[in-house]
Amino acid sequence: MTLKSKLHIRPSAWHHHPGVRSGSDLTFGERAADRLRNGMGSWGFVIGAMMFLAGWMLGNRNVGFDKYPFILLNLILSCLAAMQGAILLIAAKREDQISSDLARHDYETNIEADRIVKEIHTLTSEIHARTVARD
Repeated sequence: MTLKSKLHIRPSAWHHHPGVRSGSDLTFGERAADRLRNGMGSWGFVIGAMMFLAGWMLGNRNVGFDKYPFILLNLILSCLAAMQGAILLIAAKREDQISSDLARHDYETNIEADRIVKEIHTLTSEIHARTVARD
């Protein structure tokens, strides 16, 4: 038994939810936002970025093309930070869209359930009235 199964941790299953579009129903931008969110919000990205930074600093100490204080590296990191801000906003917008789709599906399900309960209540009342009338 793995640690994941012991802790009952399940990955998010919203993409299997009947009220949320997924797969080929998504636009190119929505699929890209999901991929970027999953990629940049992962430990793999953090570890890869740390390895890149360490490699850059070790490879460019005082002899490389970007000597200390690493002006080019600072420029690259500034551009990355600016792009990450925009990517985070896109990912947040996508999460809002998913939440909205889930809420809309829940509302429609509740409306349908309310209609069915009212029909059952009416039917039960009719059956009760017929039963009482026979007695």
